[in-house]
Amino acid sequence: MDLFSLAGKTALVTGGTRGIGLMIARGLLEAGAAKVVVSSRKAEACEKAAAELSAFGNVEAIPADVSTEAECLRLAAEFGDGPLHVLVNNAGATWGAPLAEFPASAWDKVVDLNLKAPFFLTRALLPNLRAAAVEGDPARVINIGSIDGIMTPGERYSYTTSKAGVHQLTRVLAKELGPQQITVNAVAPGPFESKMMAATLDAFGEVIADTVPLKRIGRPDDMAGVAVFLASRAGAYVNGAVIPVDGGLTTL
Repeated sequence: MDLFSLAGKTALVTGGTRGIGLMIARGLLEAGAAKVVVSSRKAEACEKAAAELSAFGNVEAIPADVSTEAECLRLAAEFGDGPLHVLVNNAGATWGAPLAEFPASAWDKVVDLNLKAPFFLTRALLPNLRAAAVEGDPARVINIGSIDGIMTPGERYSYTTSKAGVHQLTRVLAKELGPQQITVNAVAPGPFESKMMAATLDAFGEVIADTVPLKRIGRPDDMAGVAVFLASRAGAYVNGAVIPVDGGLTTL
């Protein structure tokens, strides 16, 4: 069966050198993607991830700080003129501080990377996405939101707001780009092992796992699976969805 095959497809994953981005990049390669381009701010991290992922398929790494529009445009230019079947907007940052102490700089840092980058990079890569799009097998944009954009966590004001914005941006772009045979969907991860979650899981991992209805933290295959679904023929008719991958946390 080829329902979940990504044979012949090219993907770009921002923040693809660690955590959820690395899980997705590996999953796309294991599903048969012809090439996966990973990007992150640090060149050294890009080289390390590319070396690790090369065991699973054809990988290219392009360092870029997508928190600025200029870098989004440069990344798109370095990607080149070829078709892009799957764009995964995953790069993100978080910040936590009490309400009275929350700095203005934390709003700029988090919103620039979490919310503005998916918009500017998707726009910059539209020619590539259009070149890959065919009726019945559209090009795909997968935005990585968060259950924090659905629930109401404390003290991460810019993060939770930016992720709720990612979910709404997903719906708006899905409506606009759908007629061009480009789908736009969002994944809202719950607790997964990543650098962003490391300190929280070290301190409260057992408590969090016990709170999740499935009684565990997310695993790499859980994230890879939903990305492969959305990127493959299996997800060709899904557009404008925000899919929680959280073991049921958002049901509480």
